[in-house]
Amino acid sequence: MLLQIGITIVCGVGLYAALFMLAKTRRAERGLLTEPSVVQTPAARLYGGVPNALLGALYYPALALASWFGRGHAVALIVLSICAFAALTSAALAYSLLFITKRACPYCWTAHAVNWSLLPAVWMLERPWLV
Repeated sequence: MLLQIGITIVCGVGLYAALFMLAKTRRAERGLLTEPSVVQTPAARLYGGVPNALLGALYYPALALASWFGRGHAVALIVLSICAFAALTSAALAYSLLFITKRACPYCWTAHAVNWSLLPAVWMLERPWLV
């Protein structure tokens, strides 16, 4: 139960960062940003033109719910696969922040740290279902 609580809290942090960046994306779409931002780069929409922040805003609550209510081998495989995909996506985006866009983005780094910490936590939670 402590692991589920921890995952839920970490998902809450990720959700906060995602919602902040989603609001910034919406401001950028309306031309209301006064400074350059990572939300204006191609890396901010990696999958199908959908803002990464929107995907995060859907992902974190779904993962928190899955940690409490998702059970079974198939669910464990799906949840763990999605977490791994999120962690790998964060690695690619972190590389982009450091070496391509070269912009500071504390909310981005927060989301990356969340994704990287969720992977081992979800592994520990789902491991009994994978056996």
